[in-house]
Amino acid sequence: MVSAEDVIQLYQYFLTNGFQVWLNGGWGIEALLGEQTRPHKDLDTFALVDDVNRLCELLSQEGYSLKELWSENRWAVDANGVKTMTGFVLHDSEGRELDVHALRLDEYGIGIPAWEANDGFILTTQDLAGIGVVAGGEVPCITAEKQVLCHTGYVLPEYQIRDLQLLNDTFGG
Repeated sequence: MVSAEDVIQLYQYFLTNGFQVWLNGGWGIEALLGEQTRPHKDLDTFALVDDVNRLCELLSQEGYSLKELWSENRWAVDANGVKTMTGFVLHDSEGRELDVHALRLDEYGIGIPAWEANDGFILTTQDLAGIGVVAGGEVPCITAEKQVLCHTGYVLPEYQIRDLQLLNDTFGG
C-alpha cells in the first residue's frame, strides 16, 4: 500500500532529483479532494519520457524494481538517444507501487503521450495545471476534468466509480 506520507516522500524525491511529475489516478483524485478517502495500492504518475531512465536508475537505489510493463507500453527514444519504457509499474519490497506513464511536452507545454497510439489524447497546459494536497503538502496533478476523461473506455471497478462521484460532488460535472 502507498500511504499519504509515501506520496509526499516520493514527490519530494522527484523534486530533489529534478523530475517533473503529475499525479493521476487514485492519489491524483485524493489530492484534488484534499483528503484521503480510501487505501491505495499504487501511486499513478505522468512523467517526462526524457526522465524515465534516470528516474528508474535512482529509484532502483531506493529498492524499486520493474514489476510490470503495461500492454500500452511502447519503447521510445529519449533525448539522450536511449531506449526507454513508456508505461510501467515499479515496486519495492514493502509492496509500494509506482505506476508511470511517460509523455513529452511539445513547444507549447502540451503533454503528448509516449505510450501506444493515443487516438488524440493529449494533456493540455490546463490539464497539467492541477494542484492538489496530500498530507498537507501541495502536489501537481491533472485536473478533475482530465481525471474523468482518463477513467473512460473501460469497465470501472466500484472504487473508481466512487472516486469519480466524489470528484463530481466536489467539482460538479
